[in-house]
Formats: sequence, C-alpha cells, structure tokens
Amino acid sequence: VITSAYSNYVLAVLFVVYVINFVDRQILSVFIGPIKQEFGVSDTVMGLLVGFAFALFYTIAGIPIARWADRGNRRSIIALGLAVWSAMTVWCGYARSFGQLALLRVGVGVGEAAGSPPAHSLISDYFPPSKRATAMGIYAWGVYIGSALAYLGGGYLREQFAEDWRTPFILLGLPGLLIALVVRFTVKEPPRGYSEKSVVSSEPSTFRETLNYLFSCPSWRNLVAGSCFLSLMGYGVLMWGYEFFGRVHHMAPMEIGLWMAAIVGLGGSLGTFAGGAITDRLSQRDPAWAMRFPARATWACLPFAFVFLLSDSSEIAMISFFVFYVLANMYVPAMHSLNQNLARLSMRATAAAILLFVVNLVGAGFGPLLVGVMNDLYAPYWGEQSIRYSLLSVSVMGVLGAIYFQRSSRTLADDLSSRDRGSPSEGAR
Repeated sequence: VITSAYSNYVLAVLFVVYVINFVDRQILSVFIGPIKQEFGVSDTVMGLLVGFAFALFYTIAGIPIARWADRGNRRSIIALGLAVWSAMTVWCGYARSFGQLALLRVGVGVGEAAGSPPAHSLISDYFPPSKRATAMGIYAWGVYIGSALAYLGGGYLREQFAEDWRTPFILLGLPGLLIALVVRFTVKEPPRGYSEKSVVSSEPSTFRETLNYLFSCPSWRNLVAGSCFLSLMGYGVLMWGYEFFGRVHHMAPMEIGLWMAAIVGLGGSLGTFAGGAITDRLSQRDPAWAMRFPARATWACLPFAFVFLLSDSSEIAMISFFVFYVLANMYVPAMHSLNQNLARLSMRATAAAILLFVVNLVGAGFGPLLVGVMNDLYAPYWGEQSIRYSLLSVSVMGVLGAIYFQRSSRTLADDLSSRDRGSPSEGAR
C-alpha cells in the first residue's frame, strides 16, 4: 500500500529533479553576454544555442524515451536521464569552441528528455484525478524555482568570476549526479493506474494509436495549440529577460539575478500553485472551467506585459513583470493534468512526451530564436532598445493562446467522459 505521506515524498523528489533540470537548462541565459563576446556570434546564433539546439533534440528524444517509460521502469529512466544531463552540464564548462558547446547542450537536451514524461506518468499513478492538477502544479514549481536558482546563483557567480562562464557550469552540474542516486534507490515504481484503482493491460498503446487518439480529441488539439502560443511567449521572456534588464535598464548582474530569482521563482510558483488549486476546485463544478480559467488568466496578464516592457522605470518594470508572470503561468497545471486526464492509462507517458514535443519545440525552440532574430532585425532602428520590441512581439501571441483555451473548454466535458469508453467527441472539430 502506498501511503499519502510517501506519495508526497515522491512528489518532493520529482520536484527536486525538475529544479535541477531548469537550473542546468536556464544557466545559459545568464551568460549569454560573455559567451557571445568570447565566440563572436550574433543574437540570432545565441538564440539558436539557448533555444533550438536544446529544444530540437530534447523533443525528438522525448518520444522514444516516453515509449520506453510506458513499458519500463519510470523511476530508473528518470535517474539515468538526470545523471546524463548533469554530466553534460559539467562538460559544458570544458567546451573550447562554440561548436563543442552546442553539441554538449544537445546532450543536455537528450538527458532532460528522460525527466518530465516519466514523471508525469508517475505523478498520475500516485495522485487521483481530484488532486492531480494540484500535484502537477507543485511539480511545475520546479521550472520557476530552478530558473530562480539559476538567475540567483548565476548572477552571483557572474559577478565573482566576471567573464569566466565555465566554472558556474561545472559547479551547478555536479549536484544532479548525487540526486540521481536518491531517485534510483528511494522512489518506488507503482502499478500503472494505481491512483484510479484501474486495471491496465500489460501492453501499452502503440505510438500511432496514442497519436491518433489524442489528435481525434478536439479539446486536446485546442489545448496544445493554446499552450504552444503561451510557451512561445514564456520561453522568449524567460531566456532573454536577464539580457533585457541589462541592456535596457543597465542593471548590475547580481541585482538582475536577485530580481529575476524573486519574480520567476516566487511569481511562477505562486501562479502554478494557484492555477492548479483553482483549476481543481472549479473543474469539480464544471470540467470546462479547467480551460476557461487559464484563458481568463491569460487575458489578464497581457496589459502587464506592455507595462513591463515599455516602462522606463526599472522598478515599475519589475513589479509589472511579477504580476505578468504570476498570471501567465496559471495555465501550466491545467495543461499537464488535462493531458494526462484525456489520455488513457496505457498511453500516459507517451501522451506527456507528445505534448512536450509540440509545446517545447515551438516554445523552447522558436521562442528564444525568434527574439534573437528580431533583436538583430530591429537593432538598426532601436539599438540595444530593440529587445523591448522583440519581447513585446512574442508577448502579444498570448492572445491566440487564450482564444484556443476557450475553444478547448467547449468540448472538454464530452472528451473526458468518453475517454475510456470510445472515441472522443466529434463536436467543434
């Protein structure tokens, strides 16, 4: 019997793994300036490094790893992936050319692909649907706490080591090697479907069956489309926010690190926790609210994006950024929990990988790249101020995200009710 206390312990361990995931992923954004200067590359090339070079292989590797997770031991897969991406982060500190650094970041992406799909599947077996959005929201804190630690630790290390960006990669990559052992030897592999007391066949659904099933579900398609636009906005701001405050407001590295850590860590965590709790509560009355609420939170965040990016006051920009970030991340628990709720038991890890493939390829891949390209295109007109308008351009894409979330809510109840007895609803396709 798995106790509630042990379920919470597993969630805490998976949360720590996700924190390390984003420390190792996000630290590069703190050192865009020194790396760009050392290798003599443009913002477009840096956008490729912090975004597409990582995201392409992260998303591609996620599919076969998720298929493995739907058949194998999810706990061991997570531990192995953590060890691989941590070692690759350490080795980034020894890169002697831009090409070597790019290849090692590809390795980080492949390792991190073994993190979230198996973790989502495990959480779904440890927590029933009535508590799942909250559990997913707590797990999603790892994005914001990890990013906050990267900003805080990176800002401190950037001031201590000046233009030496290699030592921080080595120091921040080592802890993951130890946590991999904790995962391997203290986390149990539960029966699939345990939280729902359901019996799942020993053979998981094929990839084609999973893909066809999910894409036949109109609420899932709209959920993914809306999440892509919000991910594009979110990753663009997350990866270039540190540079924005340095270039536009001329703040010191440690000062930016403190502010970014507070905004991303506290604001992001508050947004996902509140989003998960509110989603769980409202969707008990009407499942459609699981998408209506994220749509409304997204609409509410957009005015704060304009103030954050256009204000000449660093204090007003930071405060507006905080409110924007809280509201802009309230959709995350609903995205992950609904993806798991709409998928059948035999396809959950693969469903998580498909979602992450699409959303991260668009968001983590094209978001930072698009900002970098626009920085270079706008530079002849606005110089260092061009980053304002690049980030503003990706932020307005949140409008499309809100529209797709609202569309998803229209068929959500029917798709959830038909999950285990037949094809998803045919309405509003």
